[in-house]
Amino acid sequence: MREPGTKLFNSTYLRYLLFPLALLYWGTIFWRNLFYSVGFFISHKLPRTVVSVGNISMGGTGKTPAVIYLARLLQKQGKKIAVLSRGYHRKTTGTVLVTNGSELNQTWQNAGDEPFLMAQQLPGVPIVVDENRYRGGVYLTQNFSPDIIILDDGFQHRKLERDVDIVLLNAQDSVAENKLAPFGRLREPWFHLRRADLIFWTKTNLASPPSILKSRVNKLPAPNFNSKIAIKSKLIGFTNPLPFDNARNEILLAVSGIGDPTSFTRLLDQSGLTVCDHLVYRDHHEYNRADVKKMKMKMRDSGAKYILTTEKDLLKLAGLPEAAKLPVYAVGIDFKPSPGGEQALLRTILKFKL
Repeated sequence: MREPGTKLFNSTYLRYLLFPLALLYWGTIFWRNLFYSVGFFISHKLPRTVVSVGNISMGGTGKTPAVIYLARLLQKQGKKIAVLSRGYHRKTTGTVLVTNGSELNQTWQNAGDEPFLMAQQLPGVPIVVDENRYRGGVYLTQNFSPDIIILDDGFQHRKLERDVDIVLLNAQDSVAENKLAPFGRLREPWFHLRRADLIFWTKTNLASPPSILKSRVNKLPAPNFNSKIAIKSKLIGFTNPLPFDNARNEILLAVSGIGDPTSFTRLLDQSGLTVCDHLVYRDHHEYNRADVKKMKMKMRDSGAKYILTTEKDLLKLAGLPEAAKLPVYAVGIDFKPSPGGEQALLRTILKFKL
């Protein structure tokens, strides 16, 4: 049996062990941003309007739905849009064209799961992944001549200049989580949000941001707005969709490998679904036969009729013959900013000469 106080002792002891690493990380962030701010490090400018959608925490803010929403919004304004991403966890390097806007040119393994998902949902939008975002932006400019390049997860990538910095904050994150890594989830300090042009609290329909964090954001120069995530009317299957109402009153097993699994559970609960269990995997998890076997056992033991997962996870499970035999459906999610937030986006982005 664990003795009283052991957990606290171990936590405190671990903090002491991590402190030298934390100092190194914090110092690197400080000097890197300072050198960019004073012009010692050079940022490169593209001859196109560049809009970054990013965050200051380690995933889970809903960047992918936000990028998809923003691209569609600007397309409705008659603008030619392209998306530029790093392609996290992809098995390639260099400049890779994911889609030319009409056909997919890569597998999700070579493109990265999130760019591949965006390519599936954004017809007419060329998408490129490149760890060197300036090089990828030059490729998009030369080959597609877009009016606007949306830079996915670009707030920390200061090597490429951007005209608009949109930063997403997860309303569910606690005050304790809003500390710099390795003691929290922050990639950089809160005061760096002063670089932002617009700030959006995401998933506010699942939780309200802590009042302390809300107060901090209200003191920043950038205006901040609320946004929510909404479930689409049909669940996405390997072949045919399933009406959302068909899943009501059924026992369901949730499966996810995303940055914020808590929000997935809350969204399903809030939608009135009966979830018996939630198999949680690390973000960007690549599923295997053992995972599928575990899902089958969970379904058998719980009597679950369907497996509900995310769109990002579904495209990975689709490659496994064992998973294709299971009733797996993805819950499609839309990013929904407040009316004022949408107006601010259009006003801020479209003021640039395109």
